[in-house]
Amino acid sequence: MIQIIDLRDIQPNRVDLADLIPRSKTDFSVATDIARGLIDAVRERGEEALLEQAERLDGVRPAQVRIHAEEIGAAVRDLDPAVRSSLEEAISRVTTASEAQLPLAKVTQLGDGAEVIQRWQPVKRVGLYVPGGKAVYPSSVVMNVVPAQVAGVSSIALASPAQKQFDGSVHPTILAAAGLLGVDEVYAMGGAGAVGAFAYGVPSLGLDPVQVITGPGNIYVAAAKRLVRGVAGIDSEAGPTEILVIADATADARLVAADLVSQAEHDEMAAALLVTDSAEFGDRVRAELEIIAASTHHSARVIEALDGQQSAIVLVADMGAAAAFSNAYGPEHLEIQTEQPGAVLDLIDSAGAIFLGENSPVSLGDYLAGSNHVLPTGGQSHFSSGLGAYTFLRPQQIVKYSRSALQEVEARIVALSSAEDLPAHGDAITARFTR
Repeated sequence: MIQIIDLRDIQPNRVDLADLIPRSKTDFSVATDIARGLIDAVRERGEEALLEQAERLDGVRPAQVRIHAEEIGAAVRDLDPAVRSSLEEAISRVTTASEAQLPLAKVTQLGDGAEVIQRWQPVKRVGLYVPGGKAVYPSSVVMNVVPAQVAGVSSIALASPAQKQFDGSVHPTILAAAGLLGVDEVYAMGGAGAVGAFAYGVPSLGLDPVQVITGPGNIYVAAAKRLVRGVAGIDSEAGPTEILVIADATADARLVAADLVSQAEHDEMAAALLVTDSAEFGDRVRAELEIIAASTHHSARVIEALDGQQSAIVLVADMGAAAAFSNAYGPEHLEIQTEQPGAVLDLIDSAGAIFLGENSPVSLGDYLAGSNHVLPTGGQSHFSSGLGAYTFLRPQQIVKYSRSALQEVEARIVALSSAEDLPAHGDAITARFTR
């Protein structure tokens, strides 16, 4: 069962912690080489390469890569009413939370007639990826599509892997979620090939290149997104999921264990970490993990994830050390279940999403919190954020000066352009005031 890492007697700095953090030793270079080959095949052979990749990697050759609108409509009609109601509630909540992320245009007056206008423009076209390997993720359709729509994106394409049990089509629940959101451009394609298709387009499918690619996936999807960055923008390289729980002796060991298992069931490579200042509490959580992991539906997958080198119970001296460890790790999901969660929160600087208290589990964020569950993994929360409306917006500065406002700064511009040995810059200003 899950390993224990004891850091109570040492005070490592952030650099030292980076070496102590438990992570899987996946060779990203191998995944990158494989992803590059899949992308190159799609660039060279388009639709035929996508069909071959589906047959080889998903075990089925789709009748067509692009899904007909009639099939999407049928999926909506056949959707279980309880699932439909839940998806509609998720759409409503994520819409409300995403609308709060929209920045306002602002005009800055730097003098009489001197204005800089800040505006935010949405990209025109995006490609949204919804994984479809070990589970079905209609919630990821909501998390990808809603913020793009809120941002004002006018063209949305969605991809999800071909499903063998549905004759090579996209899972009907994924199609139904897309239909509920009004998305009718859906493709049965997965993995690195789908990312390549989004980035470079596939003319025979009517698939035009996109400006931004978002969505979670496996290590090959993450590698592919890294490879096409520069051709298209990306959200982050969201790979196998992570949960880190900071808890003290006041927390409920059963609930902490349940939360760790909830994320471990995603994938054998999922990372589940508890960071605590109580060895006795760590032992109680470990005992609960053994019980819950043995009885959960995906028991084998969960046990492998918990046994992996990426998962651990980490013992620290105090909550300050717990926060320091979490900041060095930069978790995708961070739960804080302590006597004073606000005090711990004040010490946190890096996390994809943060869940405070025992009544705010990660599962809430996966579905109905209103927050977005497409989050940076692998420590990327040190420099990236979760998906939001802002992901699809570009800030633009608009400069508007009157003649008098320009003349007021003329001499200073000439002085600076001369200092930089770029006199034509200054000449472009003075030309406006000389005949």
